[in-house]
Amino acid sequence: MPTLVLLRHGQSTWNLENRFTGWWDVPLTEKGIAEARAAGQLLQERAFDFDLCFTSVQTRAISTLHLLLEEMDRLWLPVAKHWQLNERHYGGLTGLNKAEMIAKVGAEQVQIWRRSFDVAPPPLEPDSPYAVDGDRRYTGIEVPNSESLKDTIERVLPYYDAEIAPALRKGLRVLVSAHGNSLRALEKHLSGISDNDIVQLEIPTGQPIVYELADDLSVSDRYYLSER
Repeated sequence: MPTLVLLRHGQSTWNLENRFTGWWDVPLTEKGIAEARAAGQLLQERAFDFDLCFTSVQTRAISTLHLLLEEMDRLWLPVAKHWQLNERHYGGLTGLNKAEMIAKVGAEQVQIWRRSFDVAPPPLEPDSPYAVDGDRRYTGIEVPNSESLKDTIERVLPYYDAEIAPALRKGLRVLVSAHGNSLRALEKHLSGISDNDIVQLEIPTGQPIVYELADDLSVSDRYYLSER
């Protein structure tokens, strides 16, 4: 029976500051580091093991994975990194404080940008200090200037189908360390969640989500490891 574990990175500095992060690279807080280590300890205590890991090219997800694997004495496991597992691009909201944006444009508009399925935030200006077009990790990639959740799903699922699903079909035990919205994309696909319901799904930082899958990758069970 294939096993897939999903993990949202530990708390980042911009999570703590209540800022829209998206594709901007920020580190983990001390709490985020502790969350990542605790996730690794919990997985080891529950006798989980992995054959292959996937993550984005963003530091907070990579650091979370490394800290977790260190706790499991599995730093040697193969890890595939890809931008298609990045967080949703928040466009012109990147770097802005969420509470300040509510005061500026109203809670209803911010809620639309954050939680609608197919409405993207305003685009990031080309001269924004948060533009990542010149970042070496995105060489040859057409970096989006904003994404809705629908846009994020449309880039995450092809990667899942091409790389993650084949590993699962081989019976490999897979761990994915990623972000709130890239994990929403995977959860929507795996659990058959509707467009309306997926925007309400909250994924906490540092909490392993276990998917027990049948050979055809249909879901036999899904649960937070801390609740079992």
